[in-house]
Amino acid sequence: MPQHHHPHQNLDTGDKRVVAAVFVNFLLTIVQIIAGVISGSLALIADAIHNLSDALSLVIAFAARRIARRPADAEMTFGYKRAEVVAALVNYTTLIVVAFYLAAEGVQRLLNPVAVEGWIVVVVAGVALLVDTITALLIFRLSKDSMNMRAAFVHNMADALGSIAVIIAGTLILLYDWRLVDPIVTLGISAYILWHAILGIKPVIRVLMLGSPSAVSAADVMRRLEDDPDVVDVHHMHLWMMGEHEASLDAHVVLRGFEQLEDVKLRLKAMLEAEFAIQHSVFEFELPGTHRGEAHDIGS
Repeated sequence: MPQHHHPHQNLDTGDKRVVAAVFVNFLLTIVQIIAGVISGSLALIADAIHNLSDALSLVIAFAARRIARRPADAEMTFGYKRAEVVAALVNYTTLIVVAFYLAAEGVQRLLNPVAVEGWIVVVVAGVALLVDTITALLIFRLSKDSMNMRAAFVHNMADALGSIAVIIAGTLILLYDWRLVDPIVTLGISAYILWHAILGIKPVIRVLMLGSPSAVSAADVMRRLEDDPDVVDVHHMHLWMMGEHEASLDAHVVLRGFEQLEDVKLRLKAMLEAEFAIQHSVFEFELPGTHRGEAHDIGS
């Protein structure tokens, strides 16, 4: 009984962390808008809108976490766990858009440097960095095991880098009037965000495209299945990821005979789980010479 209680407790704690992160980000958005109006800085108001997008990315991540826990039903027979994968795709896509937006802004400011409105912009950027740090601490542990939360975390890190850029570049501009520092740093940050977003979105697309686990070789799986003394051949094998951490397999398995069919099935399933962490496997057993049509090793 205690073994079942502990995971649910962790999930509840994770939800509270995400809710707290959403709250502080919405609060920061309000503060930035007020400061932008007081200082007359459109740039600060624009940054507030950008921070609002970070808060919304956390809302999407939170909603996906909740939906993913729903059990399978007649409409979603595989369950709802891919909701987190879809949320990660949405958040990484918006990150890519943000990266290109920042790059465009950086180029524009290289051509037409803009004066910083005053120290208030730098101070509020410092507050934003503090909030980004709090958010990072809240969701960092969750981001280790979830591509959904990892996408939200990268969103947060992108905003933190933006705040650091405002503080450094803004201070240098105010002290030494080095106006080119701001667009140069912005271009560097946009490249960094784009790099992380592309790296992060690749495994997300792999899951959605029913790709095999990156850490598992389909050829090795097939070889190990055929190593069983009762197995003659394996074909029409499909190996895919149901979620970020759940690999599934189905295959046609040709046996020497059906006398020990149940024992063979249990043995193959145990081997797949122990050696490849494949917890869900389905086999269609055949006898030699009974398969009709061309037998592809992979796919059908």
